[in-house]
Amino acid sequence: MKRIYFLIPNIEITRNIVNELLLERIDEHHIHVLAKRGTDMGNLPEASYLQKTDFIPALEQGVSVGGFTGLMSGLVAMAYPGGPMLAGGTILATTLAGVFFGALMSSMVGSSVGNRQIKQYWKAVDAGQFLMMIDLPKQRISEIEQIVKRNHPETMYGGAEPTIPAFP
Repeated sequence: MKRIYFLIPNIEITRNIVNELLLERIDEHHIHVLAKRGTDMGNLPEASYLQKTDFIPALEQGVSVGGFTGLMSGLVAMAYPGGPMLAGGTILATTLAGVFFGALMSSMVGSSVGNRQIKQYWKAVDAGQFLMMIDLPKQRISEIEQIVKRNHPETMYGGAEPTIPAFP
């Protein structure tokens, strides 16, 4: 799956695009709309906490950096007297502790920071435009892009995100 972005000038066009996407059999759970804080979006599929914040990328970074740091700590602990006797357990324990601590700390930071992928759109959203994020299989990206551009030339295609996480 890939995520594509559109900036849309107003709520009426946003509603029309959502309806067209639903007719194209795009599940509503794969459509996310972000608007200026306080905007009444009615029944539009609003972007969730995971789409608005940097929680998932920060969590991924924390797991990898914390795991690596824990592994290195376990290897260093083996260099001290008595270390080789506890080698497997020490390495496993420090790696798991590093993964847990890294995930916890980085996800807390990431949850308080806006999503890096949509940072470039914040000015437009603050000015009253709507950001639509659509999660699509790779083979449908150009088809959906063409439908939206053809039916709504006033929208601006914002490109595609390289990949989206499988679990949010």
